[in-house]
Amino acid sequence: MSAADGSQVVVVGGCRTPFLKANTDFRQLTSYDLAREALKGLQQKTHLDPELVDRVIMGTVISNMSTSNVAREALLGSGLSQKTPAFTVTQACISANVAISCGVDLIRSGQARVVIAGGTESMSDVPIKFRKKFRQRLVDAQRYRKPADWLGFFKGLKPSDLLPEIPSISEFSTGLTMGEDCDRLAARIGVTRDEQDRFAVRSHQAAARAAAAGILAEEIIPVRQAPKFKQVDTDNGVRGDSSMEKLARLKPAFVKKYGTITAANASYLTDGAAAVLLMDKKTALAHGYTPRATVCHYCFSAQDPGEELLLGPAYAISHVLEKAGLRLDQIDVIELHEAFAGQVLANLKCLESPQFATDKLGRDQAIGTVPMDKLNVHGGSLSLGHPFGATGARLVTTASNRLHRENGRYALVAACAAGAMGHAMILERY
Repeated sequence: MSAADGSQVVVVGGCRTPFLKANTDFRQLTSYDLAREALKGLQQKTHLDPELVDRVIMGTVISNMSTSNVAREALLGSGLSQKTPAFTVTQACISANVAISCGVDLIRSGQARVVIAGGTESMSDVPIKFRKKFRQRLVDAQRYRKPADWLGFFKGLKPSDLLPEIPSISEFSTGLTMGEDCDRLAARIGVTRDEQDRFAVRSHQAAARAAAAGILAEEIIPVRQAPKFKQVDTDNGVRGDSSMEKLARLKPAFVKKYGTITAANASYLTDGAAAVLLMDKKTALAHGYTPRATVCHYCFSAQDPGEELLLGPAYAISHVLEKAGLRLDQIDVIELHEAFAGQVLANLKCLESPQFATDKLGRDQAIGTVPMDKLNVHGGSLSLGHPFGATGARLVTTASNRLHRENGRYALVAACAAGAMGHAMILERY
């Protein structure tokens, strides 16, 4: 739990860019651009001396080859010290969670005192590659020495070999998209279309209220982009006018005939970045900071992707509560990633199921019921958006701020990820 000198790891602050639907106002920006904006914004927000930073860690999922270590490239473009090492991590939708956990470990082990951790994603700038056969032919062409060598370049290639390969958001191990898996999960757990739509409406209306009250603005750093330098300072996916009537008109998006997952009760492709400032407590206090929260415990989980792709939070929450010696009813603030409304509700049902506790967790009683007045009260990924590599940092920032706003003691952050993985972290209000 503690660093080498006995001090605790604290969250000093956090911020994010606006989260925008892919191919809207951030369509000209890359994951590097967004990460750089988040790092610059965090420095300004926390009045951070760049020379204090020992490490920068960023998560991302869809890497751009020209900035494969996007953490280091963004650091170099953000005004932070060139002498600060930086590295990039990836673990699907919990990539930022991994970045933050790595930062915690570096501080606890005494290898760092100040770490910036977060994530970035641009779904507007997805690398599109050629098919394997054509790629191999291009590699072979590097050995050509004279014009005549190119005469046989296309020999044996079919027109289909020249077509680009559009990335698919599907599981490599199963071939199923996450939406198809969520449809299967909702049917198996017994989550209805009506329940999912109600949860989605709740998310959008909560986010709209938070935006109107200025709560979201406290975490967002505005972004201006050349050449017109138009300022973008709000999320653009929040639909405050969502209603059950509107959502009921939508057709299933994945399993066309019997599915319950629609475009409205699933998170959308999003561009954005987020960052969190971590310090050991002594360093934070010595430099005049008042921490927001202490990092108590975290854990990761992994299951069978064929059957439990999206149930990572249920497992991770069970494990982290056990590590912390806490009960679910002792948690005051809960921030749970909303990949799909059906995924959230399925995990909630598992947490309150005695059978799931006995069969899957080896417990003699259920984890407990999550009160809705503690869960994602300012909206979640369904409404705010989900840049794959960045969401974990948004969750930690929001949870830390909510602890103070709501006068709570403990916060729980949890998320699912592709590959049937999950993450959970417990924070304590400082």
